[in-house]
Amino acid sequence: MKLKVCGLTKREQILELISMNVDYLGFIFYEKSPRFVLNGLMMKDIESFKHNGKVGVFVNEKIEKVAEISWQANLNYIQLHGDEDEIYIDELKTQLNPEIKIIKVFRIGNNVENLKFKIQNLKSDVDYFLFDTDSKAFGGTGKAFNWQILNELEIPKPYFLSGGISPINFNDIQNIRQPPFALDINSKFETEAGNKDLEKIKNFYEKL
Repeated sequence: MKLKVCGLTKREQILELISMNVDYLGFIFYEKSPRFVLNGLMMKDIESFKHNGKVGVFVNEKIEKVAEISWQANLNYIQLHGDEDEIYIDELKTQLNPEIKIIKVFRIGNNVENLKFKIQNLKSDVDYFLFDTDSKAFGGTGKAFNWQILNELEIPKPYFLSGGISPINFNDIQNIRQPPFALDINSKFETEAGNKDLEKIKNFYEKL
């Protein structure tokens, strides 16, 4: 199981995570997020990090802007965390470097049937799914959804599990019938928004 650390804003912490061989580095390009990456880093900083798992997180952003940022920051993955539909995804793919992979997020609340419908009717060819806790803030809640819901789904893609993952609930992941491809950690491994607890991440990664 791979590890993604999301909501990164500090250069020294990112370099430390790269030295730890963390698989994915998540940069949030949603201006309303307290972890909006351009509040702490410049685009050239992100571009300069030598890593093959740089993920740009976007929420209902204009396609042209996503494409421009992906080029400027030299991103490897685009994570669509909003309400982007098939038309949006297909158009975005025409403007991206074909080597960039797309992660489509499904925010999970209580409506399982609606979630099943969305997954079954996603016609665009994305590379990964990501399941996160539903919220008006589009993530970063520190709250886990009921992971047993995943056992009610047919999941045709490898997926990232997100939303309130911590050392406390880590063992519950073994109860998911189709295990996640990767874990996406964020707020449970911070001292404040955007400031990561590297020792806590290191201990968790070793456990993982």
